Amino acid sequence: MRPVRMAVACALALGLMGDVLGEAPRRAEAAKFMNDLMSGKGQVGGPFTLADPDGRKRSLSDFRGKLVLLYFGYTFCPDVCPTDLLAMAQLMALMGSDANMVQPVFVTLDPARDTAAVLRQYVPAFDARFVALRGSEAETRRVATLYRTFYEKVHPPGAKGYVIDHTAFIYLIDREGRYVAFFPPGTTPERMQVMVREALAQTGP
Repeated sequence: MRPVRMAVACALALGLMGDVLGEAPRRAEAAKFMNDLMSGKGQVGGPFTLADPDGRKRSLSDFRGKLVLLYFGYTFCPDVCPTDLLAMAQLMALMGSDANMVQPVFVTLDPARDTAAVLRQYVPAFDARFVALRGSEAETRRVATLYRTFYEKVHPPGAKGYVIDHTAFIYLIDREGRYVAFFPPGTTPERMQVMVREALAQTGP
């Protein structure tokens, strides 16, 4: 399938195409981000620094020497985020002793509600090896944009709070901190394991 057609298919699956066709700016941004990912022509990834639940500044370079599985989501997410985080935890189990060469990282898109205390309880419930990170609204936007992650707050009619509409990809980053590929929603732990092991073999010990 050609890159543009793949991007359109992915956008349809995520429910993002309706307003793109009408040139709504926020949806046009989502389409551009997905096209960058699908075509491989746009710049994806880069260094960043955010805080962990203990307030320590953690940089992507801290994980150099390991493959990084980077995921953007939020703890109030009703289904997609917990499903993806569970898949990442299952992948770690499948990796056996090789899991010590892989670092899953969760970056919240909802720093207003995902406080350090919330992240400290939520993320390790999937796997104690996961690292949770948060930043200010501006920092979050910058890092999400680096990785071509679209998100926005949505206030459903009649609801008291908001949800966050976001693309849900798991990004694979090599041992030198370079973006390699992404896993779309629904990728099985078994399929991820194949690609992760290939990446480990390519980069060496």
